[in-house]
Amino acid sequence: MINTIMSKGRWLALGLACSATLVSCDRLLTPDFNTDVAELRGGGYVLDKDHASLVFNINHLGFSTFIGGFDDFDASLDFDPENIQNSSLEVIVNMSSLDVNLPDFEQELLGSNWFDAEAFPQAVYRTTSFVGQDGDFYTFNGDLTMHGVTAQVPLTVKFNGGGRNFLTRKYTLGFEASAEFLRSAFGVDRFTNFGVGDDIQLDINVEFQAAE
Repeated sequence: MINTIMSKGRWLALGLACSATLVSCDRLLTPDFNTDVAELRGGGYVLDKDHASLVFNINHLGFSTFIGGFDDFDASLDFDPENIQNSSLEVIVNMSSLDVNLPDFEQELLGSNWFDAEAFPQAVYRTTSFVGQDGDFYTFNGDLTMHGVTAQVPLTVKFNGGGRNFLTRKYTLGFEASAEFLRSAFGVDRFTNFGVGDDIQLDINVEFQAAE
């Protein structure tokens, strides 16, 4: 009981300190947080699956943007902050984890007329080369293998920063990324002639933890 009261007291004191000094709490809790890429820690990283999202957008008959995602994917990052061109990323997506909030339609999309997840259970993305930097954004070329087809897909990345996560005690990197490709390039072309978009927009938000 005493320990609980003391613990609550510490959090209250921290909150008051944040308010009194107008200092962001995340800086107090993660004092080594750094947004300067060159100052981040290099090495191998593994995906923090509790803080990762992979979402796609596609035009639906011109009326709206249809949004879906995948709930089960893994990734590994080899990060070189001093020479970004030497960094590499691999992502493996479990296609059966498709989530469009419509269970019946999910099963249709996983069927042979669309993703054919039984024959092609995974999609894999691997970076192959560094393209260049534009401000805070870094672009890499990579090979996406999906539906039995491999094609080049550029990936644009913005590093949000890194530091030791006070909850996990692990050094963590966070970034957001985006990519665009034509689904027809991978043989998933159903209804592209009837107003269902061919262009796929991917939006990725992830945290990586230093491998130990």
